[in-house]
Amino acid sequence: MEELSHVGSSGEAKMVDISAKDDTIREAVVTSGIRMKPETLEKIRQNQLKKGDVLAVARVAGIMAAKKTPDLIPLCHSIQVSEIGIAFDYTDKDCIKITATAKSTGKTGVEMEAMVAASVSALTIYDMCKAIDRGMTIENICLEKKSGGKSGTYIR
Repeated sequence: MEELSHVGSSGEAKMVDISAKDDTIREAVVTSGIRMKPETLEKIRQNQLKKGDVLAVARVAGIMAAKKTPDLIPLCHSIQVSEIGIAFDYTDKDCIKITATAKSTGKTGVEMEAMVAASVSALTIYDMCKAIDRGMTIENICLEKKSGGKSGTYIR
């Protein structure tokens, strides 16, 4: 069984020492979804919400959140993120799929930055639309792909 990297020999939480690792180009792609009433999705699509352009705000929120990842996840390293991308896709009449891509050149991966970006983008959509649809559901936050580093490429 593999050892957990964030747990010390006596069970205490610890930050992993990455000082001996090589810098490599790293990328992570994470998806999430937010399901809502079809009428809510249509209002987003037509930019008819009082709070403004929902997807523009959700994109900026995701980017900003990714840069704050080590402030939110206690044992996450501070890394220099070189790019964060957020894309939205109307996958169904009641669902928006969010794809967050994070890139960096460094000693550790960018999976958590992409996870935080996808999550906060979905939360922002919820926040901007909750006045008309409190039943929205955020779902299926998952790593789709990661590359770089010693462990190589992962594709779901």
